[in-house]
Amino acid sequence: MTRADAHLASLEHFSATDLSDAMDRLGVAGQCFGIMPLDRSFRLLGRAWTLRYGPVGQEAGTVGDYIDDLGPNDVVVLDNQGRLDATVWGDLLTSTASRRKVAGTVIDGVCRDIDRSIELKYPIFARGNWMRTGKDRVRVEATQVPVSIGGVRVEPGDYLLGDGDGIVCVPASRFDEIVAAAREIHDAEVHIRNAVGRGKDLRQARHDYGYHQLQTRRK
Repeated sequence: MTRADAHLASLEHFSATDLSDAMDRLGVAGQCFGIMPLDRSFRLLGRAWTLRYGPVGQEAGTVGDYIDDLGPNDVVVLDNQGRLDATVWGDLLTSTASRRKVAGTVIDGVCRDIDRSIELKYPIFARGNWMRTGKDRVRVEATQVPVSIGGVRVEPGDYLLGDGDGIVCVPASRFDEIVAAAREIHDAEVHIRNAVGRGKDLRQARHDYGYHQLQTRRK
């Protein structure tokens, strides 16, 4: 098992909220604002493969023929600058990505053909969906470069986890400390839920397991 595989395995037990709380404690901006799953049941976990789009100029637009090079554990991360009037992902990309077992797609912008995504259970996280193509409206500016997704810097190889609450980016450079904090927070909340289930007051259970300090920045 590679180091990256081990990292992904360690993230499988967490939710987006676990990681969000851990990053709040550590002062890491990793919550991608406004990027939500097309279906609330979608869950995504993998490493970022990035592409940045820009508006067309005098040259024709390009959408990028990249999907045939990607596979399991890759998350397609498309920075379309939050545009809501032109899509950069649709049916053919969904079908191909699903066949290649790509881990999912994250878009700062919109997609289309969402019925195919839901049919194939292929996870897409975006600002929404609309039918108008991005062809001749956007062009590929760069691939495998840092991009902005929901106000968060995402670098190639960073770790992404998404569920019904949204998507978070775990920077590869801060991975170990974020996971350690997330594990402590996750375990404390499990203890609190179990204590409440046994009849203890929520106030007391929170106090016993230090709930109010779990997400607080530490010196």
